[in-house]
Amino acid sequence: FWTIQMQRKEVEIPADAPNSFDVKVHVEYIRQWNENKAELEYVATEYLRMSGLYWCVTALHIMGSVDVLSREDLLAFVDECYDDCSGGFSACPDNDPHLLYTLSAVQLLCMLDGPIEKYEEGVRRFVKGLEQDDGSFMGDKWGEIDTRFSFCAVATLSLLHHLNDINTAKAAEYILTCMNFDGGFGVGPDSESHSGQIYCAVSALKILGELNRVDRRRLGFWLSSRQLPSGGFNGRPEKLPDVCYSWWILSSLLTLGCERWINGQKLRRFILACQDMQTGGFADRPGDVPDPFHTLFGVAALSMLGDTTVNTINPVFCLPQSVIDQRGVDML
Repeated sequence: FWTIQMQRKEVEIPADAPNSFDVKVHVEYIRQWNENKAELEYVATEYLRMSGLYWCVTALHIMGSVDVLSREDLLAFVDECYDDCSGGFSACPDNDPHLLYTLSAVQLLCMLDGPIEKYEEGVRRFVKGLEQDDGSFMGDKWGEIDTRFSFCAVATLSLLHHLNDINTAKAAEYILTCMNFDGGFGVGPDSESHSGQIYCAVSALKILGELNRVDRRRLGFWLSSRQLPSGGFNGRPEKLPDVCYSWWILSSLLTLGCERWINGQKLRRFILACQDMQTGGFADRPGDVPDPFHTLFGVAALSMLGDTTVNTINPVFCLPQSVIDQRGVDML
């Protein structure tokens, strides 16, 4: 007969894990990551370069070091990825435009005080062209539909002050069809609840003025139940904790007003343990290799936990609060 041993879905935090936060080492990590363009890690991530630069610039901005990277070079790259025909932005030159990278481009333009007006009409046309009759959004011309794209469309148009370009009522109704019995949201109707999708749904509904239709207690319970004994969050039940969920979950809890339902001290300890103090950067879990994605969301989570060494992050748009205040947004 067979004996099945269940794997423990948790991590141990080493006794010598980092327990303090040094901004300078992480600023240097991001600077070097963007300078070492011949490194395998940089070359292999070309397919998501626009979002990668958004992660880097946002992290630098809330660490008070946005000038570490060349503004002119960043804006030139954004311009090179713009597609005049469709009005959208691609991840890198000679790739298809996509809603994910269009939002990242608009976020970069906001943080860098770039010429948004140059692209505004085209971006509005691109987003509107991906809207479906049921209120959902395709990510690009190839037809994939996902609640991530609903958030991208709503957030992009909100930052451009043109939220009413789309049918906002239908957009909200579609997102609500993706709500599950546990209060969470999946990639579409009847899909498993996932913390990343919950962030997208909650933030989009907040922008659309329909957050009151979410079951706050039920969703808050599901989200807070993602915290494990190590202090980290997993994205779904029976999964390992990951630093990125520190952002997806804590931002959603803040938007819902349920941030006190988790142990912030234990979460901070887990996040700090995921640093690499030699190279800089944050990894998904203690002892793993850092990357810009987890570095942003580790730093952003520390901001939401009240760390005074970094600037305030907006939990809905994942942009520095100072940028949101300066730019202003359309919220219904």
